[in-house]
Formats: sequence, C-alpha cells, structure tokens
Amino acid sequence: MNVVDPMTLAVVLATLGFLLVVAEVFFPSGGFLGFFSLASLAAAVYYAHQSGGAARSLPFAGVVVVLLPLVIWGAFTWLPHTRLGRHLLGEPTRPEDVAVNDPRRVLLGKVGVARSKMLPSGAVEIDGRMIDCITRGQAIDPGQYVKVVEVRGNRVVVRPAGEGERPGHEDPADMLDRPIEDLGLDSLDDPLV
Repeated sequence: MNVVDPMTLAVVLATLGFLLVVAEVFFPSGGFLGFFSLASLAAAVYYAHQSGGAARSLPFAGVVVVLLPLVIWGAFTWLPHTRLGRHLLGEPTRPEDVAVNDPRRVLLGKVGVARSKMLPSGAVEIDGRMIDCITRGQAIDPGQYVKVVEVRGNRVVVRPAGEGERPGHEDPADMLDRPIEDLGLDSLDDPLV
C-alpha cells in the first residue's frame, strides 16, 4: 500500500536534495551532505519515473538539472549576507585592510645616486638613505643618477635617469661641494673656542 503518491514523494525528495545542497554550502561536511543531496535528487527522478514513466521523469530531471546550479549559485551569493554567513565567514574585507603598507612605496619615481657598481644590483642613495636596488639588466656606474621605476615586495628597480630627470644641484653627499655653513661646523679662525 502506497500512502504517498510517487510524484509527491519525488517533489519532497527534490526539495530535500536542494536543501541539503544549501546545507553543504553553509556547513561544509567533506562531501557527506553533497552525497546525500545527489542521492535524494536521483531518488526524486526515480520516483517521478515511477509515477508516469519517461513522460514525467525527463521533464522532472531537466528541472532538477537546471535548478541545481542555480540553487548552488544562490546559496553562495546569499551566504555572506546572512547572520550565519557573517559569523562563519567573518566581515568582508575592505580594500584598506588588505592594502600593502610598504614604506618603500614612496620611493617610486624618486631620483637617487648609485653608490656602487650595479651589475645588476647595488646600493643607491635616495633622500639620504642607502637602498639596495636592482636594474633591469643594464650596468650602472657609481655616481650615476638613477630613477626608481618599480617597487614590488622587497625589490626596488631603478633605471638610469634622463637629463631632464636629474636634480639641478650638485651631489648632496659630496662634502667638498657644500658651503662650510651647511656642514654645521664652527668657525675655524679661533682654534681654542
């Protein structure tokens, strides 16, 4: 004695299968819920076939095949906006939370002076600080002006600076080119002072 019509049972099993798919999205179970949802959907197609043969089971299977990806997409789209989803996934990240806070980013576009032979790496003085830099393959002689063209990770990439990119004054590190007043030395006229 059948208490429930096979088509009604097919609809109930399909609904249960879709709910188990959503549950798998919310509560990852290592595939157990996914397996039971697929088994439920397959049983739903079977009972649809029992109720009316291929004339009912093929359209029913088509509806299941079309709805399954839509339900999965909806669960993933809907999950982050639910209270449970926010609890499981945490608050969505903001761009300022994941931005790289590298103090060397300010070097981008600055001009400095090579302090060692760069084959292709070496020391460059930029704004009074010594920075380890690399070139894009070309050799750069000490004392040559370079411009920072890329800062990525721990790499500071430089290239030779063009005529228009070089500073208009002498080398600030060359002590002989500076006036004595700029060096902070006292007068040399009275040695006993």
